[in-house]
Amino acid sequence: MPQPLLAAEGLVIGYAQPVIGPLSFAVHPGEVVGLWGPNGCGKSTLLRAIAGQARIFAGRIERPSGLALGWQLQQPVRLEEMPLNGRDYLRYAQADREAPPERMIPWLHRRVDTLSGGQFQLLAVWATLGGGADLVLLDEPTNNLDPDSERFLAEILCSQQQHRAVLLVSHERQFLEQACNRVLEVGA
Repeated sequence: MPQPLLAAEGLVIGYAQPVIGPLSFAVHPGEVVGLWGPNGCGKSTLLRAIAGQARIFAGRIERPSGLALGWQLQQPVRLEEMPLNGRDYLRYAQADREAPPERMIPWLHRRVDTLSGGQFQLLAVWATLGGGADLVLLDEPTNNLDPDSERFLAEILCSQQQHRAVLLVSHERQFLEQACNRVLEVGA
């Protein structure tokens, strides 16, 4: 198996005090790994720790030098008035190195602030996946998505594996089963 893009050993993380841990796991190139557990158990905090935004109380996170990290927050930033079209949005996110899926092409010519919540969510996920990140962190990427859009997102994640890895949080176990190579249960 190739060298992991991320390895956590005995990881205990939080903010003022520990929220979750100890955790030990690894994420390898080409994997889509889901994080599942009850609300408030620390799944989003784990993503924040990987991105350097939460405190590590014990253990360690190892990743290769020069690892490019992509991160989509639970609620991607969407201004009330956003005079960018979808193509501009992807270019701004440096996610224009490959064409988005066919279903998204009509959105590229529309202003981002006129897209539905689900359309914007999928475009934001693609903005993270379509860049040059080696490891992509997605926090609740199914927000605002209907069941058809969730299936579409699962297809995107399964078809975009290549040498990148994805670590994603979702409360929807069925989505995780569809989209991920494996699911880690945390906080149970």
